[in-house]
Amino acid sequence: MSKTVSELVSELGLEALALTEGERELKGGFTGDLLSYVMAHLRSDEAWITIMTNVNVIAVASLTDAACVIVADGAEVDTEVVQSAVQRGVNLLRSNASAFELCKGLAQIGL
Repeated sequence: MSKTVSELVSELGLEALALTEGERELKGGFTGDLLSYVMAHLRSDEAWITIMTNVNVIAVASLTDAACVIVADGAEVDTEVVQSAVQRGVNLLRSNASAFELCKGLAQIGL
């Protein structure tokens, strides 16, 4: 079953920090915090779950064509990072849930 980023926000109760392409369809998910590993393994149109919050996350999401970035554990995200997400057209979301809980949530909604 296909889901959009906006549907993901609604169904998992995520906070949208930058929702530039809410109707973008998701094809799966990926979890990782080592940026070089993420660059090698994250596929286009996947939701990327991470606890990383620096501006390099937005660059990697843009390079890999991620459908969205979900920041786990309610980690603080600087205004500069949000602005970069908007400028690069990256959907940036946040949740107080852990990365594990978010992975379970993705599986439960069919991703």
